[in-house]
Amino acid sequence: MQGNQTQGLTDADPIETQEWIDSLLSVQSSQGNERASFLIKKLEEQARMEGMGTSEKPFSAYRNTIPVERQGVYPGDLEIENRLTAIMRWNALAMVAKANEAYGGLGGHIASYASAAEIFELGFNHFFRSRTDDFGGDLVYYQPHSAPGIYARAYLEGRLTKAQLSKYRQEVAGGGLSSYPHPWLMPDFWQFPTGSMGIGPLNAVYQARYMRYARARNLLNTEDRHVWGVFGDGEMDEPESIAGLTLAAREGLDNLTFIVNCNLQRLDGPVRGNGQVIQELESLFIGAGWNVIKVLWGSEWDDIFARDKENILLQRFANTTDGEYQNLGAKDGDYNRESFFNTDPRSAALVAHWSDAEINNLKRGGHDFRKLYAAFHAARKHKGQPTVILAKTKKGFGMGSAGESRMIAHQAKSLDLEGLFQFRERFKLPIPDQDIESLNIFTPASDSEEIQYLHARRRALGGYMPKRVRTAPQKTLVSVPDITSYAKFAMEADGKEMSTIMAAVRMMSGLLKVPEFGPRVVPIVADEARTFGMNGLFRQIGIYSPDGQQYEPEDAGSMLYYNESKNGQLLEEGITEAGAISSWAAVATSYSIHGLPMLPIYIYYSMFGFQRVGDLIWAAADQRARGFLFGATAGRTTLSGEGLQHQDGSSQLIASTIPNCKSFDPAFACELAVIIDHGAKRMMEQQHDEFYYITLMNENYPHPSLQTEYQTDIIKGLHRLETYSEIDAVINLVGAGTIMMEVIYASEFLKEEFGIKAAVFSATSFSELAREAESKERNRRRNPSSPQEKSHLQKMLGTVQPTIFATDYVRAVPQMVIQYLPQHCVALGTDGFGRSDQRKDLRAFFEVDRYNIILATIDVLVQQGVLEVSAQEVAIRAFEFDKDKPAPWLE
Repeated sequence: MQGNQTQGLTDADPIETQEWIDSLLSVQSSQGNERASFLIKKLEEQARMEGMGTSEKPFSAYRNTIPVERQGVYPGDLEIENRLTAIMRWNALAMVAKANEAYGGLGGHIASYASAAEIFELGFNHFFRSRTDDFGGDLVYYQPHSAPGIYARAYLEGRLTKAQLSKYRQEVAGGGLSSYPHPWLMPDFWQFPTGSMGIGPLNAVYQARYMRYARARNLLNTEDRHVWGVFGDGEMDEPESIAGLTLAAREGLDNLTFIVNCNLQRLDGPVRGNGQVIQELESLFIGAGWNVIKVLWGSEWDDIFARDKENILLQRFANTTDGEYQNLGAKDGDYNRESFFNTDPRSAALVAHWSDAEINNLKRGGHDFRKLYAAFHAARKHKGQPTVILAKTKKGFGMGSAGESRMIAHQAKSLDLEGLFQFRERFKLPIPDQDIESLNIFTPASDSEEIQYLHARRRALGGYMPKRVRTAPQKTLVSVPDITSYAKFAMEADGKEMSTIMAAVRMMSGLLKVPEFGPRVVPIVADEARTFGMNGLFRQIGIYSPDGQQYEPEDAGSMLYYNESKNGQLLEEGITEAGAISSWAAVATSYSIHGLPMLPIYIYYSMFGFQRVGDLIWAAADQRARGFLFGATAGRTTLSGEGLQHQDGSSQLIASTIPNCKSFDPAFACELAVIIDHGAKRMMEQQHDEFYYITLMNENYPHPSLQTEYQTDIIKGLHRLETYSEIDAVINLVGAGTIMMEVIYASEFLKEEFGIKAAVFSATSFSELAREAESKERNRRRNPSSPQEKSHLQKMLGTVQPTIFATDYVRAVPQMVIQYLPQHCVALGTDGFGRSDQRKDLRAFFEVDRYNIILATIDVLVQQGVLEVSAQEVAIRAFEFDKDKPAPWLE
């Protein structure tokens, strides 16, 4: 007798197999699911101990996780909620379609919200709690392509006007609605930017984690607050989407729930045409340690499942690919009968007495309020793990031939007239023909059941959302300590040798010691805290760990031992720059999200910042983050020995592209102190929506004391170094960051060997100089008759003397300011790939060392007629320059 086949294995004794199955079912029947699950887990544990483990993917049958008998009673009015959802669908569709009808090419999305409408409405009516005077509120990360539906709800709530809906994606003239959730563009509405796929899931994890961190440190009461995130199944392919899953499970973030809208489609087609993305996601989340709840089939399927004693449907589901599910979803009842049920006489018998219309009415679970409520409720009550709800839906649900489960669904921006009328009939909308044809927004009467219900549900949940708070309450603000209390050593350096990294960490340590201000500072590091000299903080403030330290660290006998603590202040995130910047963003927006201003300081290898996680930094900017980013071991030549991938020559350039990022490249500790003091006051006291990127170097050299009168110039981006500047100088030498010392040495050599006098300047921020100069130039263009003021750049450098700029970044960084200077200017930089070597050799290779600065100076003065060309030839011979050496950006 041939045995049954299971996962490629032959059943040698089917009778014994059935006895095991019967025994399990008997336990389930007599003692419940919990006992049956416990026995299965014990068997799995024993099998692993005996070496009988398998590599099969851990997923359950293709059915709802929560059975009908555990579903509970639905607490709302299903009829009214379905009517409200239909209205939201219509208004979202009308808003997008009308905008594209009037202004072709605006774009927009209908199909995504059509698939997720029930998910959002269930949340808004029963789970998403708003912030109140005595409760911090839940946090929701909205699927970005569903934004039209969120706008449609806000309109019915009276928070958006019909005029605003008519200006969807038309923001330039003001009053329009942004394409996706953008706090920068709608600062009173959206809390989180999610438009870039994958950022929402990762940020949601670290937001939930920050809430636990703030509670552990007695900064916030977040005990009963919850983070919800609605994301797409295709979106889960983004590496950022899954990057934080194990952290969420490891730290037991049961205040976090993902709802993955599994409509089985990406932008161009099925997510897994040849597979089953829901089963794949279940395996992924179970493997990461999450609680998984599947919501696959609507209530109409309950009767069929109850009569399916042989599990025929589960076998059929298991063998149906997502590509076929999409095909079935796009076709009518007759096709589904023939192509799905009738492929097996037993499944055909289950629906033999059903009409095609009844088969067509079989809904997926993500469109069923009862099924969704049971899942949301279970997720909210689950303890010890984060939960993911995998909700199966149809993309373009209700759009019929114009997009329901069709390849074109994502790009659909309108329906033809017949499709519009079909949409009205399907959802029983009381909209006149003329309004259908004109794509008019539907507004129920203010005293209608629907509007009264909508307001009542939101009142019960604390108010309306999404809603963003722009500033923290005055009572939560703290004053920034006097600069001398934590940076006196830098202000009065008096030639002491140090690195700017060391100075920054010392200042941070000083700020942490200030009783009122210190608790608001959150140091964050991805890894290599010891590299940055931060290991002193291990003992001073501890490393946050929700489990404390359940082991004795190897270095327990040392003063700076690795100290994990339940109320630790330092966030040591491990080797994940994406996770660390997400953690920084959560802290950096605490002033708005939680009403508590915090000062996060994330320190990292500068090469692994804007270049690696620039999209996440941009999202933080959109979210109006406030905090410091320290790009350590910065520049292309300061980090000797590490080579191409570790050497940063572009972060200052990329930082300059973000409007609310103030980027600085200080050469000296006193400059750094002034910038930190200024930035902290701007963010923590004055509540400006900006953040600061500061590059730091690990190179030791002498640091001067602060020339007090130049503090303002430091912030503006350029100040004169009087000690090294000659009164009757013939040329300006401008340095930045670690190359500043090369500029100083060059100025001294020029004077001693060639008799050339130079004025020496430190450029702390080329981007700030460029922005201010551009503002002055723009004002001149637009107001030619008004009094014109010189830019700070021109006030410092004049408009006649030739100027040499030298930095450890690509030439495009200093070139940002050259267009605003009429005199002859030369930019020296580190264009090209990095290399491993000593600083001296690297600077010579990239032609930014003192000798190349000298040669550039002489060359300019030769062109100006100040020197003879013979002086240039002398310099070339003296410095042994190879005339045939290729440019570094060509090697």
